[in-house]
Amino acid sequence: MPRRHTAFVNILVTAGPTREPLDPVRFISNRSSGKMGYEMAAAFAHAGHTVLLVSGPTALDVPDHVDFLPVETAAEMYEAVANHLGRMEVAVFAAAVADYTATAAPQKIKKSTDTFTLELVKTRDILGSARTTLGFAGTLIGFAAETENLEANAREKLTRKGCNLIIANDVSKSGIGFDSDQNEVIMVHPDHTEALPLASKHDLAHQLVQAILEIHFSASFLKTSN
Repeated sequence: MPRRHTAFVNILVTAGPTREPLDPVRFISNRSSGKMGYEMAAAFAHAGHTVLLVSGPTALDVPDHVDFLPVETAAEMYEAVANHLGRMEVAVFAAAVADYTATAAPQKIKKSTDTFTLELVKTRDILGSARTTLGFAGTLIGFAAETENLEANAREKLTRKGCNLIIANDVSKSGIGFDSDQNEVIMVHPDHTEALPLASKHDLAHQLVQAILEIHFSASFLKTSN
């Protein structure tokens, strides 16, 4: 039986895609539905914790008992995280944030040539900034959506970004991941990897939340006992 925790913590969850505008009517985005992040926010709230959900544009209803902060662009999500991360004890970065953005044209771009060249620049790395620029010392959880070398890429991300856990899934598999109500993931810890088999995102969220709370409270116990 999972261990129940009586201490309640402040938790930040990011979810959904970001939209990077090209002009007043077009944008660059991705296939993220936000379902996994929303289910995790709901599961944390169901366990009694205080949750702030920072979300890009989705078609989902905000979970009950969750504070909600909508954003659109990667820059807006970065600022929202920067403004609130300092009061959080657990941060779960499930959003599919754009890696690149463009300088938006002030007016609609007309179809006037056979080809169109778009110059993109890197967005700020939200997860990668949590430990360094933003000084977050709590439990840091990242997500990795991969199409190859799932565990190796997730483990490299875990180390490079200073995470306590990376939750990774292979988005090249049909029927799971983006747009689906189901998923299967691996949890990449610093010293081992654990696979969670195919399940609904609702059920997976509760399994992941339990694992994250175990990590958080174990780390907190070690700090207080030293």
